[in-house]
Amino acid sequence: MSLITWTAEQFGTNVGFADEEHKILFDKLNKLYDLATGGAERSVVGAQLDDLIAYVVDHFAHEEREMVAKGFEGYTNHKAEHEALIGICGGLQTKFHAGEADVTEEVGQMVKGWLDSHIPNFDKAYAGALNS
Repeated sequence: MSLITWTAEQFGTNVGFADEEHKILFDKLNKLYDLATGGAERSVVGAQLDDLIAYVVDHFAHEEREMVAKGFEGYTNHKAEHEALIGICGGLQTKFHAGEADVTEEVGQMVKGWLDSHIPNFDKAYAGALNS
């Protein structure tokens, strides 16, 4: 079962690359969630966790390059949001691989909640600048 579903109404930014990357991000998150809550082997969960985090880092960097290139005035706050999530996820990743943490239902819900807030409140705000 999917943790999060991309819809244009809720998550569409009208910025082509962002919407496509968000769809991929959601697919990777859903796969991790299904593996982690479905009892997959730890090594499989860890590989998907690594894949998701690497993708998120690349996606955030892409958004940030585009915001800088277009002179988006909300860049600093937006980047701070990205850095906060990467810090949380990086900490989880380190603890997971050290055997000190697991990817749980609560972890999935935390990331879902972040996306539910971030995309509508932060990403949609850059549409005008990035489409100019």
